[in-house]
Amino acid sequence: MMELNLTRVDYLQVGVTSSKSMRLLPPQIPGKPQRIVVGDHNGELQCLGMKKGEAVPVFNATLKKKITRVELGGPVGGTRERIFATSGSEIKGYTKKGKNFLSFDTSLAEPIQTMYVEGAELFTCGNYVYNHYHDCKDANHFLSADSICDVICIPTNKVPDVTPVLACQDRVLRVLQDSDLLYEVEVPGPPSVMQLYGNDGGEEGDEILYGTSDGRVGLVQIGRMAPSHRWELPNEKRNGGVLALDSYDITADGVLDLIVGRDDGLVEIYSYDESDEPIFRFKQQLSESVTSVQGGVIATQGFDEIVCSTYAGWVLGLTSEQMSKGLSSTPIIPDTAAKAKINSLKGELEELQQKVVTEREKYQQTATSKTAISAVPHFDINDKFVLNREDASYTLSLELQLPIDNVLLQSDVPIDLLDVEKNSAVVSYSACNPEEGNFLLATYRCQANTTRLELKIRSIEGQYGTLQAYITPRVQPKTCRVKQYQIKPLSLHQRTHVFDDARPLNTIKLSGPFSLAEVHSWVCFCLPELPERTPPGDCITFHFVSTFLDTQLECVYRTGFDSGSNAKVTKKGEAIFRSDNISTISILKDVLTKEATKKKISLNITYEINDDSIPYTLNLIHPKLEYQLLLAKKVQLIDALKELQVHENDTTFMSPEYRQILEDAEELQAEFKRQPCHLERLYGMITDLYIDKFKFKGQNVKGRVPALLEVLDNYDLQTLVQFFESGGENRPS
Repeated sequence: MMELNLTRVDYLQVGVTSSKSMRLLPPQIPGKPQRIVVGDHNGELQCLGMKKGEAVPVFNATLKKKITRVELGGPVGGTRERIFATSGSEIKGYTKKGKNFLSFDTSLAEPIQTMYVEGAELFTCGNYVYNHYHDCKDANHFLSADSICDVICIPTNKVPDVTPVLACQDRVLRVLQDSDLLYEVEVPGPPSVMQLYGNDGGEEGDEILYGTSDGRVGLVQIGRMAPSHRWELPNEKRNGGVLALDSYDITADGVLDLIVGRDDGLVEIYSYDESDEPIFRFKQQLSESVTSVQGGVIATQGFDEIVCSTYAGWVLGLTSEQMSKGLSSTPIIPDTAAKAKINSLKGELEELQQKVVTEREKYQQTATSKTAISAVPHFDINDKFVLNREDASYTLSLELQLPIDNVLLQSDVPIDLLDVEKNSAVVSYSACNPEEGNFLLATYRCQANTTRLELKIRSIEGQYGTLQAYITPRVQPKTCRVKQYQIKPLSLHQRTHVFDDARPLNTIKLSGPFSLAEVHSWVCFCLPELPERTPPGDCITFHFVSTFLDTQLECVYRTGFDSGSNAKVTKKGEAIFRSDNISTISILKDVLTKEATKKKISLNITYEINDDSIPYTLNLIHPKLEYQLLLAKKVQLIDALKELQVHENDTTFMSPEYRQILEDAEELQAEFKRQPCHLERLYGMITDLYIDKFKFKGQNVKGRVPALLEVLDNYDLQTLVQFFESGGENRPS
C-alpha cells in the first residue's frame, strides 16, 4: 500500500467561506488538471485554473449578498459541470466558462443556508423551511421541528423516486417523500454535513455519509421504509466537529478513501482496505476551520491532491507531488520560468509594501484632521459553544479572519476553565468579587498569527447566567467585539431520543393559562439544544440525558381548553416533567415558577416524589465518586512515594500498587489537572440531592450538611444511602 506523504501548497486567499462553498469542476479530459470554484462572504464567485504552478482566473462573478453554498449540477447520471451558488434568497447558475444561465429568486422569507441539485430538481433549506423546486417551479415544502444543517438527495438514476434527506440539529436525519416526513433516522450527534457514499450513494445509491458537530462520522443506508446503520467512527481523541466530507482515491489503491475536514483545522484520510469500516491513514493539521475538502488533480497532471478551503478564505492543496528536492551539495540553478516567477513575486511584494506605506500615511493625516470621523473596522467571528458528552464540558471556539490579540472572559455565574492541549494562548486571572455578580475574569493572550482559539468550560447545574467573551484582534484602530453565551439552569443536559420508563421517576406537573409558545420559551431558557421556534402540534415531547450523571429528563407540554361555570372559554396549558434525579425536578420547579411570575401567570403545581429514585441516583454517582476519590488519593501519595524512592534508591520494597502509582505518576497528575474540582462537583451534587429530597417534604436540612460531608469523607455507598433514608438524624456510627 502506498505510503501517504502530502505537501501543503497555498493557491490563493478569498473572503470568509461557509461550509461546502468550494468545488472542483470535473476534468475536461480524464486525468487532466481540474478547475476550482469558490464562493465567499463578499459575494465573489471565482473559478480558477492552474498554469505553471500559479492560480489563473477563468471567470469572476459578483453576487449581491454573501455566498453560503456552491453546488455542481448536470443531467441525471451525467457530468456535473454546471455551477450553482446561493446568495440570500437567490440562486445563480453559471456554465464552466462563466456564462450566467440562471437567476432564480425564490422569494423566501429567510436566506438559503443549504442547497442541493439533482438533475432538474433543486432543493433549498433555510433554518427551518425546506423547499423543493422542479424546473424552478414550486413542487414541495416541509417545516422541520429543528434547524436544518444540510440537505441531500438520493441519486434519481439509481432510486427513481425523489428522496431528499435533511440533516437536523436534533440528532436526526429526516427522510422526506414529497411534502411529507417518511421516517426519521437517529444519529449519535447533531449532523452538520452529509455526502453520498462514494460520491454516488454506493451500489444501490441510498448510502449516505454524515459528519456531526461533536466530531463523529458514520454511514447510514436509507431503505424505503427503514434505515440501516452501517458503521460509526467515534471521536475518542475529541477532535473538532465535521464540516466537510469527500470520497477520493488519494492512496491510489483503486478503492475510494474517505476525506474528513474538521472545524479545528484537522484534515483526515481514512482507507477502507478489506473492511467496510474505514481505517485511519493520515492527518494534516491546519490552523483554521476546514470548510470544504475535495480530492482531484489540480496543479500537475498525474499528481493527486486534496483541495481545502478554510474559514479565513485560504484555498490550498495537500498534494502528492514532492515540492522540495531535499538538501544537496550542488547549488540549484533556477530556470528561466523560475526566475520570471521570483521576479514577479518580488515586484508584487514591493507594490504591496508601497501600498501599505501610502495607506498608513493617508490614515495618519486623516486621524489628525478635525473633521475626521473614526470608523470601527468590522470583522466576522465564527464562534461555537457546544456541549461535549464525553467530559460534560462546553467547548467555546472563536475564529477570526484576522489574528487574535487577546480574549477576555467574564462570567456572572460560577464556571471552571479546563485545560486544552492544543491551546497555546497564555491565560491570566484577575481578582473578582462574587458579591457583585462577577465570578470569573480571565484574559487569554494569543501568540502571533493565531486566528483560532479553543476554550473548555464546565458549569454547575442550578446556577445560571451569562458568559461574555470580549474579542480583540490585532488591527488598527483597536476594536473589540462582545459575544454572549447563556449558561442555562440545566446546562449539562443533552438532547436524546431514548427514555427509560422503568427507572424510578419523580414527576412535577404545572398547569395554568399559558400557551405552548410561552412554556416552550421557559423550557428553552432552562435547557440547551432546543429549537428557538415552537415545534408544530398540540403536544410537544423532548427527552434529555445528563452528560455528567447519566440521569434522564422528559418534558411534555400541551394546551387544551377548559370551560368555566360562566361558559367563558379560557385557554389552559399543561407541562409535565419526569426525571430520576430529584435535583433536576427541583431546579425546573424553581426556574419555571420564577419565569411564570415574571409574566404574572398563576401556576398550579403538583408533584410526585419517588423515594426509590434517591438510591438509584446515588448508585449512578457511585462509580464516578469512587474513581475520583481513588484518583485524588493516588495523586496525594505521589510526592511521598517519590521521596521514598530517592531516599532508598529502590522500589522493590514497595507493594505492586505503590510501584504502579509511581509508574503512572505523570498520567495520574495530568488527569487530575484536566479535571479540576471534579470531586467537589460530585460532593455538591450529593449535597443538593439531600437538600432537595427533604425540601419536597417541607423540611430544611441545611444544618445537617456538615454531617453529610463527614459521611462523604469516609465514603461508603451503603452508609450514604442509610444517611439519606434516615435524614441524618440517626446517623450510623
